[in-house]
Amino acid sequence: MIASNYPLLDVFVSTLYFVVLIGWIILVFHVFQDIMRSHDLDGVAKALWVLFILVLPLIGCLLYLVVRGGSMHTRQLHAAKIQRETFEDYIREVVATKHDTP
Repeated sequence: MIASNYPLLDVFVSTLYFVVLIGWIILVFHVFQDIMRSHDLDGVAKALWVLFILVLPLIGCLLYLVVRGGSMHTRQLHAAKIQRETFEDYIREVVATKHDTP
């Protein structure tokens, strides 16, 4: 009975809005992660980007993607490389201690 007053097109539009909202939240988290991961920005620049995104979320994220979006992939690859190297060093250390113990 409740759904009879909610047409199918409205369900589609509501679902579309929900998907866009979830995509927006994911984008904001990726942008914040990239801001904090970026070594070429100092603390003041990071704070200004975060403040700009919090005050004007749509314009801030889109402007960040235009200005610094091209190097986001490079920073993500660099972070993954460091994480992989750290893990491999840990594995080598564990294997070396296993072989050294009698």
